[in-house]
Amino acid sequence: MPGAAEFAYPLSTLEGARRARSAVEAAGHASGAPAALTVVGAGPTGIETAAELAEQGCHVTLLCGGELGPYLHPRARRALAARLGGLGVRVLDGPGTRAAEVSAAVVRLEDGGEVRGSVTLWTAGFGVPDLAARSGLSTDPAGRLLTDETLTSVDDPRIVAAGDSAAPSGIPYRMSCQAAIPLGSLAADAVLARIEGRSPRAVSPGFVGQCLSVGRRDGLVQASTSDDHAKKGFLGGRTAAAIKEAVCWSTYRGLVFEGRRPGLVNWAFLKDGRRRDLLETRVALAREGSAS
Repeated sequence: MPGAAEFAYPLSTLEGARRARSAVEAAGHASGAPAALTVVGAGPTGIETAAELAEQGCHVTLLCGGELGPYLHPRARRALAARLGGLGVRVLDGPGTRAAEVSAAVVRLEDGGEVRGSVTLWTAGFGVPDLAARSGLSTDPAGRLLTDETLTSVDDPRIVAAGDSAAPSGIPYRMSCQAAIPLGSLAADAVLARIEGRSPRAVSPGFVGQCLSVGRRDGLVQASTSDDHAKKGFLGGRTAAAIKEAVCWSTYRGLVFEGRRPGLVNWAFLKDGRRRDLLETRVALAREGSAS
């Protein structure tokens, strides 16, 4: 994105978030009034960032570049828009709201419009580290390491990948703790299995939804099918905020527990039926192709 590297503040790392906070505080001190901020990207990171800063008194414009919360069911999306509006967040959604260029105080949109703000915060997407591609290993178009369903590289059985860096059977999972935690644990299990001369088991994580905090006291929990499709059902308010907080706490505690007792957490009960069907279809098509 032209100008993004020079004038926008990404939030994908702790260091980046600290730089962004310093920029937001400096903008407020310079004007003597709440800072006018532009948040680019309306996925979970953008939504939560916009809500947090608006709750602190900043004037926030959220550039969706499409739909607000694209994962959400339309019912949950409408509820979220109302909650953000209550915090004073200006939500710009639709196809014309995609950023085209970033400068010091302006984000120009693809439809020719402009959004002015003291600081631009960038949450519009995350890239894949290029380690796998630079190593000459097989990757998907985004650069994720291609693995089989045991998270083992298709090129070398000594290499295991997990989380957002892996594309098992060329079908990567959604960026989320619901994928990262099981895949991380199962990748470790795969390494231990190979050391012990056993065959690693195939991964099969399932999904239950998406949790969003909307400021410090509000939240939204979108329910989903096990194969990661949003349902009509969702929770909001303080109950959803408490669930999100519990998820953050349990994510950390679960990693500590698994680290102390490797292999004790069993993810086999999580099943993704749609993924199984996709894999079976691919195998069938490959067999038909080889037969012909």
